[in-house]
Amino acid sequence: MYSAKTWVVSGQELWQWRDEACAAANAAAISSAEVDWLLQELAGLDHLTLRLGSFKHWPQVQLRLSLSELTKLWQKRIQARVPVQYLAGTAPWRQFNLAVSPAVLIPRPETELIIDLAVAAAQATPIAAPSNPEVTSAEPEIWADLGTGSGAIAIGLATASAEVTVYAVDCSPAALAVAQQNATDLSLGDRVQFRQGAWFQPLDGLEGQLRGMVSNPPYIPTAMVSSLQPEVAWHEPHLALDGGEDGLDCIRHLVATAPTYLKPGGIWLIEMMAGQAEQVVELLERQGEYDRIQVHADLAGIDRFVLAYRR
Repeated sequence: MYSAKTWVVSGQELWQWRDEACAAANAAAISSAEVDWLLQELAGLDHLTLRLGSFKHWPQVQLRLSLSELTKLWQKRIQARVPVQYLAGTAPWRQFNLAVSPAVLIPRPETELIIDLAVAAAQATPIAAPSNPEVTSAEPEIWADLGTGSGAIAIGLATASAEVTVYAVDCSPAALAVAQQNATDLSLGDRVQFRQGAWFQPLDGLEGQLRGMVSNPPYIPTAMVSSLQPEVAWHEPHLALDGGEDGLDCIRHLVATAPTYLKPGGIWLIEMMAGQAEQVVELLERQGEYDRIQVHADLAGIDRFVLAYRR
């Protein structure tokens, strides 16, 4: 996102800038911790150095932006409520640091648990051993991450198991470009395959072959999108937020279409909004091709995920 050029300032100058930025953050009801996170990304200062303020006495600090540019960047955070992750062009997620842009949702901490749920579900229902004793290795498991955005879920799945190939699907070319960059940066380009299109549409030929399908689909009711916090409503892609009148349009589609692509016993796993669990479970039960339907809470205790298996 930024050039390789660096700017040098004194520690005292940066200390003063940080102090003013924190004051502006507090006045705008924004956490001053975001100032330090931005400096970690753009000045290479570690958390302890920032907490102790020891850089104040350094003769010089190298920045990826000039102080004037850094000020303009921070004003976007204060005045336009641009998420700090978009300003830095990166977001932490699980053990990764992922590139992000306004073309993709910022990956949330609560979504991290979806990887653990997928892995646990796969371990609980292992693929049957080959009937031919001469076969010593199984084919890689094939998963799909539908609506991949930044590629966070696809990358998490591919990293969690060396036996997994993930098809990362998104209808947005700009989002796929970000996801591909992240996979390449993490040397996963050979195990995460990218397809442009809507949901299962670009996966023709994989019918009945998927070990699992994971998705963080749009699930916000249309009328609620504009009332979300400004960082979300003004800057994150509405294509990835708006789930239709009741927020369930995309989830209904995934319930209806996934059985064609999942193996028997294949895993169906999605993130949803608080309060949608009962309706999603009902959709799965009514469809008739799922069993062992489970609702899982996130770390805050909110029902956040629904997992099911194809009969």
